[in-house]
Amino acid sequence: MQRHIKPLTTLLVLVLALVALSYQPAAAQSDPFPDIISLPNGFQPEGIVIGEGTTIYTGSLANGAIYQANLRTGQGEIAIPGEDGLVAAGLSYDNRSDYLFVSGGPSGGGRVYDTDTGELVEEYLFSNEPSFINDVIVTRTAAYFTNSSQPELYKVPLGPGGSAPAPDAFETITLGGEFEFIPDAFNTNGIETTPNEAFLIIVNSTAQALYRVDPATGHAVEIDLGEPIANGDGLVRRGQTLFVVQNQLNQVAAMRLDPRYTSGRILETFTDDDFDVPTTADIFGNWLYAVNARFGTPPGPDVEYDIVQIRLRP
Repeated sequence: MQRHIKPLTTLLVLVLALVALSYQPAAAQSDPFPDIISLPNGFQPEGIVIGEGTTIYTGSLANGAIYQANLRTGQGEIAIPGEDGLVAAGLSYDNRSDYLFVSGGPSGGGRVYDTDTGELVEEYLFSNEPSFINDVIVTRTAAYFTNSSQPELYKVPLGPGGSAPAPDAFETITLGGEFEFIPDAFNTNGIETTPNEAFLIIVNSTAQALYRVDPATGHAVEIDLGEPIANGDGLVRRGQTLFVVQNQLNQVAAMRLDPRYTSGRILETFTDDDFDVPTTADIFGNWLYAVNARFGTPPGPDVEYDIVQIRLRP
């Protein structure tokens, strides 16, 4: 009897071991939606935006390159090569056209790329004055760019299907009302819209304030938060909740805005051990992704950069 039981037991053990092994590689290989997405060394990211599906884009301050990664796998590649003299700051994506709108920083302009082909669709020169075109938001009818060095926004009207107009077909919007412009300082930074797109929302990094802006007139009303919003950078909104990236503080403040967008209160502040001067963020499901610009770390070809995922409350 024992001569028959021993081989059977051995066979059973082998079968169970093989079954266990068959599951192990899948578990080891599958790390869905990793909480860190590595970027190329030396990339110097600043802007970030989620495109179609699980694709995320970030741009380089070093040479204007655009890197795209998959949120599900964390893997990515250079989608648009960089060029000497180019800068890519804030980004916005239009899912009608698959166009990526790029703020050009000190160039005084912005660019539009076709993400399907990687080709440059159009380029705009907004100002010949000292400028830093910092961020951009796409709406149903236009793309709006901010300038951190001048009290101006720039409207690029969009045609059917999000088509981009000619290089000179933009409007300059002078900021007025309660907007506080501080000369020789870094002023308007991130930009968002209200849910109905009737107003824009901007943050002034030096004045430590948020403003509701009428895009037709540039009239700005300060959003009363009851406290300053220090180091405000990128903005992203979900419903009535606005998330403000506070770069040097290594945190993201979530605030609930009133229906008129003239007041609000901070609900929660998100921090993460992996934050290293995050600048901009975007939301996918219940995750917020912020890119580490690592300002203060001397840039170089071996400096590591990444995108950090944090979990939001449902």
